[in-house]
Amino acid sequence: MPAVAAARPFREGLLKLTPPRLLGSRCGRCATVTFPPREFCPGCRAVEPITETELSPEGTVYSFTVVRQAPPGIEVPYVLAYIDLPEGVRVLGQVVGVAPEAVTIGVGVRLEPTAFGRDGDGTELVGYRFRAASEVTA
Repeated sequence: MPAVAAARPFREGLLKLTPPRLLGSRCGRCATVTFPPREFCPGCRAVEPITETELSPEGTVYSFTVVRQAPPGIEVPYVLAYIDLPEGVRVLGQVVGVAPEAVTIGVGVRLEPTAFGRDGDGTELVGYRFRAASEVTA
């Protein structure tokens, strides 16, 4: 049986697996934080110093929608939300661990890595989603 490589983020530079953190960039001139990381600052247009920064795994739902139609193979309904992180960054992601009708603006969530497939050499690809801080089931 061939060896299977360890899991890796689906896109390099976007996600750290241990401990799980989204990776952003921070401007050394104006302290603007972005996700995904950028090579320049959208706040002051500086190109340096821009450094990689780990983002908080905790956030709150800013806004959301319940997706009720999806391509074949994707279970619906699910919640797609904008999550506000303490660094001032707003991230789009799926919210799990709560019934769609129980999601509210301001609910606390936590980053959760999630495997969703394999690449050509069998390496497990990991993305991210957010789990509601207090689980509520339908």
